[in-house]
Amino acid sequence: MTARLKTMYDEQVFGALKEKFQYKNVMEVPKLEKVTINMGLGEAKDNAKVMESAVEEIGLITGQRPVVTKAKKSIANFKVRQGMPVGAKVTLRGENMYEFVDKLFNISLPRVRDFKGVSKNSFDGRGNYSMGIKEQLIFPEINYDKVDMIKGMNIVFTTTAKTDEEAQALLELLGMPFEK
Repeated sequence: MTARLKTMYDEQVFGALKEKFQYKNVMEVPKLEKVTINMGLGEAKDNAKVMESAVEEIGLITGQRPVVTKAKKSIANFKVRQGMPVGAKVTLRGENMYEFVDKLFNISLPRVRDFKGVSKNSFDGRGNYSMGIKEQLIFPEINYDKVDMIKGMNIVFTTTAKTDEEAQALLELLGMPFEK
């Protein structure tokens, strides 16, 4: 699966981007640098089992062990103290990244109910794209019966593109289903 996507990138995506944007140097052609998956878990301060299940689920989805993120500051209104675990995140690069991207675009996103495509307005102005998923159940690795709580996640695609237009073209060629 990953070799197919990597080969497709090298041949088709690379050539199409070079032709579309008239790059003089091959190093100018944008690439997907990394994909970061973050799951914020405010409930973890009260229940440690929530954090354990989230770490396990992100590990299943990505094939890589996540890092537990801790609160940087104490916030009395949220009953959070500095150093408390408040989330989990994974940064994917290389083969794992391409495998996750392929699975997300071709298997998981089409499983979302009433899916019309992802928004084109979530670029940050520097060629990076962010999206949110409301529930982890869209991934085929998650067993519906073992889920104790529905948790969402943020996914950030970091590219080497200079503009949002270049990044959008790159992600479209990789197979991201943008809304029409």
